[in-house]
Amino acid sequence: MPEIQGERVTLVPMEVGHAERLRAIRATPEVADWWGPPEDDFPLEDEPTATRFAILLDDEVTGLIQFSEENEPDYRHAEVDIYLAAEHHGRGIGTDAIVAMCNHLMEARGHHRIVLSVDTENERATRSYEKSGFRRVGVTRYSGRNYRTGGWSDEYFMELVRPPAYT
Repeated sequence: MPEIQGERVTLVPMEVGHAERLRAIRATPEVADWWGPPEDDFPLEDEPTATRFAILLDDEVTGLIQFSEENEPDYRHAEVDIYLAAEHHGRGIGTDAIVAMCNHLMEARGHHRIVLSVDTENERATRSYEKSGFRRVGVTRYSGRNYRTGGWSDEYFMELVRPPAYT
């Protein structure tokens, strides 16, 4: 996988050297509240459907962005997910990373539709996704683990669509 350049961030294929920092970021309350605490082998566990990138800002690992792909021609699309260190929240870093990844998925990998889901209570992430061009499609009820309460959360299902030229 190539590096992907945003306006301010660089997305680099995740390496073993990124793991300790990514695990530490995920263990912070600001991230673990939404992603859950990291497993012992995160982010190096075998995740055959996800392609992971470290988000670099000025050569510092500031978060993780990943995508998975549905390659069945009749259903082709990609799904993205991201987390950032709390000190970078609210600065446009996540939006830049999402835009860079989505442009890569559409331009280099041929996707016309990208989806994601986000806890309906995660207002900061929802705003970032909307700034990136995603639109809310609907709400899935009790579909995501709520790590703050131990119960279940509703999630917005969101998509970014660029109609293919042949429609």
